[in-house]
Amino acid sequence: MAPSERNVPFVDLTRQFNALESELVSAFLGVGRSGNYILGDVVQRFELELARYCGVEHVVSVANGSDALFLILKALGVGPGDEVITAANSFMASAWVIVATGATPVLVDVREDLNIDPRSIEKAITSRTKAIIPVHLAGRIADMNAILEIAGRANVCVVEDAAQAIGARYNDRPAGSLGTAAGFSLHPLKNLGVYGDGGFVSTNDHALAENIRLLRNHGLRTRDQCVVWGYNSRLDAMQAAFGLVKLQRLDSWNARCREIARFYRVALCDYVGVPEDKAYEQNVYHNFIVKTPFRDELARFLAENGVGTAVHYPVPIHLQPVAQQLGYLLGSLPVVERLSGTILSLPIYPELTDDEIRFVAETVKRFFVNKY
Repeated sequence: MAPSERNVPFVDLTRQFNALESELVSAFLGVGRSGNYILGDVVQRFELELARYCGVEHVVSVANGSDALFLILKALGVGPGDEVITAANSFMASAWVIVATGATPVLVDVREDLNIDPRSIEKAITSRTKAIIPVHLAGRIADMNAILEIAGRANVCVVEDAAQAIGARYNDRPAGSLGTAAGFSLHPLKNLGVYGDGGFVSTNDHALAENIRLLRNHGLRTRDQCVVWGYNSRLDAMQAAFGLVKLQRLDSWNARCREIARFYRVALCDYVGVPEDKAYEQNVYHNFIVKTPFRDELARFLAENGVGTAVHYPVPIHLQPVAQQLGYLLGSLPVVERLSGTILSLPIYPELTDDEIRFVAETVKRFFVNKY
């Protein structure tokens, strides 16, 4: 088949839905017939299963991954006058949740593996630092041993942004069990995604979990007793039911993504920079990000030949228009800025066929063969 006749989309959510349709319909009918659509037994069961999966005592489900981070910060007392350190190469949510508390985001540089650089964290800590948010980008957990050591010396909290990392492990500990608390996303594009927005907080801190349970539901202790000024951020029962269907398959899906990543790594290492797994890591490859100085040319070539790609993320947070008031200039964070011009995400999801994976790799190689 000629390349122009092939089409490998960057993502195709319908494949997974089609494979699970009968179970999802059954879950829908179960919740629909129950008459209980907000919180309730299904949500509690989903929270318990997620807590078991993440190796923590408590999971509190919320409306989305951004709210998960925001509510953690609020429950920790982060507010005006405080600073929170995070990486500059993440999705905007990692920073706006800090601003939403009234605190100031302090954006720092990353390592070549795209995760936050502990040395940059250490240099950025001040007497105003209240928390650190390491982002486990693309399904790889940040260097948490180093980060926790720095945080311990400075007496600040560590909040994992684990939106892209459910199921990942670091020194055989799961994402979401390493810091004070973690925020996860259940957006449809995530490794564990529902059919709308959703998110959850994981923690071993009982008091923190209880505080977040209040904050997510208007501050209500009972239907008629409000004990704190809260928010409205609840996961609905329908999404929890869908999540329960999917959670039992998550390990096999993540294993398939690791298999695809291994194939790409071997096939493409002579042409582009590829992510390397360290012995103490088990990555889940929410994205497979390669590096090349010919990123834009390669992306166009792949698009012309039926392969979808994306860039995560082309404009770093510190160079976004909204961040001008923070005072960062071009050149402030050199590694982030250099990587933002060279990174390209290739298709990686469990439903890709072996033939499609080979086609993606062959098309990448063909670009470089033609170029040279």
